[in-house]
Amino acid sequence: MVTGNQTSPKIPLASPDPAVLADAIATKFRPGLGLQTTTSLAGDASNRRYFRATLTGGPPHSVIVMQLAEPEGFKQSEEAVSGTAHQIAELPFINIRSHLAGVQVPVPTLYYYDQSAGLLYLEDFGDVTLADAVSRADQAQVKSRYRQAIDVLVQMQINVTKANDRTCLAFHRGFDAPLLMWEFEHFLEYGVEVRNGNPLADVDAEAIRGVFKNIADQLAGQPQIFTHRDYHSRNLMVDGTRLGVIDFQDALMGPATYDLASLVRDAYIQLDEALVDELVEYYQDQMTDQGVGGIDRAAFRRVFDLTCIQRNLKAAGRFVYIDRVKGNPKFLADIPRVLSYVKRNLEKYPELEPLRKHLAPYVPELQ
Repeated sequence: MVTGNQTSPKIPLASPDPAVLADAIATKFRPGLGLQTTTSLAGDASNRRYFRATLTGGPPHSVIVMQLAEPEGFKQSEEAVSGTAHQIAELPFINIRSHLAGVQVPVPTLYYYDQSAGLLYLEDFGDVTLADAVSRADQAQVKSRYRQAIDVLVQMQINVTKANDRTCLAFHRGFDAPLLMWEFEHFLEYGVEVRNGNPLADVDAEAIRGVFKNIADQLAGQPQIFTHRDYHSRNLMVDGTRLGVIDFQDALMGPATYDLASLVRDAYIQLDEALVDELVEYYQDQMTDQGVGGIDRAAFRRVFDLTCIQRNLKAAGRFVYIDRVKGNPKFLADIPRVLSYVKRNLEKYPELEPLRKHLAPYVPELQ
């Protein structure tokens, strides 16, 4: 069953009471710390808000305060999910964070969770995302940063999957065919029909959905491993020599190619094609070094490209959804980039020509 909070518009949250923050800093942290200032941070597309609290008497000299939309409303993901019925007794962010920290993935320390107020006090990784860092780096530095991101990705995928700890929420939900098709349908609804203001013709809709189902079945048939689900350049924080991982609360089980596709076919940073090829090879090298045998590299690349098509189409639809439903248009400018990736991959595989043929009349970027 596919579930998720997909239709509620973003409701503005009132800023946390400074007295509540000051009391938490004074009583829940080590003695001597005090609240100095609180600054609102630019948010993402979620219903959460973030603040930086600078402290006196540190370290730590600052913390990030995550404000939940509903203090008790954490049992429903903001992304659609699919999986077996499983009682969620713990905030997904806290649950997934503890398992990642347990295998030494660089995630923020959780200092304190004020459940009644819906506030989490987290380690501050700073303001420099991977996207920021590579935007002003030379090619050698870009390659080095992305190799580091792949190293962290492989560590995360291998170690959490190998631990097979069923208390980890990610093991109870996954990218099955219904969820993959839901995301394709999300694209058709928002990326095509809402964006254009017109429905698909029946003949085109039937042909498109036929190819989508084939892709979904192929991806769902891949071995399932721990998947961050949003592993891209704005969710990786450059903190000195460390690369911190954030926004992992929607993790689930999925194909190995999914997070790699998120990283190197990023909606926000377009890498040179030669570097994409090199990074895909580097990922496979690292997986082999970690004891994952039997990788057919040509077959892996094909599944990777199909994953990119699925993920990039979903992103294009999602960006329109965020604009029309949540009132946030800032992601619309990224749609041509993700659709350029789709066009490249559709042209790469002749058997996908029917998809391009029936979709291109509604999506100019694919023509």
